Amino acid sequence: MTKTANWNYPTSVRFGVGRIAELPELCRAHGILRPLLVTDRGLASAPMTTAVLDALVADGLGAALFSDLKPNPVEANLTAGLAAYRAGHHDGVVAFGGGSGLDMGKLIAFMSGQSRPVWDFEDIGDWWTRANPRGIAPVIAVPTTAGTGSEVGRAGVLTDELSHTKRIIFHPQMMPRVVISDPALTVGMPAKITAGTGMDALAHCLEAYCAPGFHPLADGIAVEGMRLVAGALQRAVHTPDDLDARADMLAAAAMGATAFQKGLGGMHALAHPVGALYDTHHGMTNAVFMPYVLQFNRSAIEERITRLAAYLGLAQPTFTGFLDFVLDLRSAIGVPHSLPQLGVDDTQAALIAKMAVLDPSAGGNPLPLDEVGTRAIFDAALQGQL
Repeated sequence: MTKTANWNYPTSVRFGVGRIAELPELCRAHGILRPLLVTDRGLASAPMTTAVLDALVADGLGAALFSDLKPNPVEANLTAGLAAYRAGHHDGVVAFGGGSGLDMGKLIAFMSGQSRPVWDFEDIGDWWTRANPRGIAPVIAVPTTAGTGSEVGRAGVLTDELSHTKRIIFHPQMMPRVVISDPALTVGMPAKITAGTGMDALAHCLEAYCAPGFHPLADGIAVEGMRLVAGALQRAVHTPDDLDARADMLAAAAMGATAFQKGLGGMHALAHPVGALYDTHHGMTNAVFMPYVLQFNRSAIEERITRLAAYLGLAQPTFTGFLDFVLDLRSAIGVPHSLPQLGVDDTQAALIAKMAVLDPSAGGNPLPLDEVGTRAIFDAALQGQL
């Protein structure tokens, strides 16, 4: 394992096996003397989490743990996290874990010095300018999964339980000050989580690449991210201690989140309401929708996908060849082919179609999305028919 580097794009990234040992030093460097370590319930008692907390305390930092959050975090989790942050007189956050832990850590740091409700900062127009930038605490992000790329993002996803929608809270200063990307921290992921988060990274890269508009920087990052996924995801799933594969997937996750500033699309537009209504795993939901959204968008993306297939070195460098690659990859790592295998039925199909059109991701789809289109994609994924 020789993949070690320091990056400053899109933020400062300490990449490589064993880099987690630098966390106490980085906390001090960024003025965090009383860090709140934010993670999810599943990771709270994991040996690597307790080791990190112990290391912070051993270094003389006033560290504490907060882990009261759902896989799809809700406002009540944020309220509890802010109470813990203030009660402990913390001055910064270590966001640790997968997407939920990373997002919640960023949201707690962001909201720690705000006086308005969190929904006032939804990613709509210039709503982010309502925030007091001096009230945003510093964040150090430590991903333990390779999918969301939230460690290099300027937003956090929070589920609104009243409307059953996932809302994106955004501010440019939500970007973590520094990221520790240590592939060794991802080795313990179960195969199913490795598969789901890895497909999320692929979905981010793929939808960013297919989104309309001129952004060659994002396109370049996206295609290389997909090349890394193509070469590493199956290895990471089936040989979990392959640190080279884990490193490539961790890099691909960050690349997807960097690229999707260009836009997302139908996969995410449908996965968000399905996740909010059925509490499904976000990455696995994207993975189920992926081929159906590709087929729906074919007329708008065929030439672009053909170039991608050639870059990936597929034997059949065509749209069909790429679609077959996606289907084969899904099958090889245990991704369900249809929505019922995720526990999703048709009882809320009309509502999901309506919610998908309103989702911010819908605007990045290569073809315009209306309720007829989103319902057609949903029905195809429900029936498993391409």
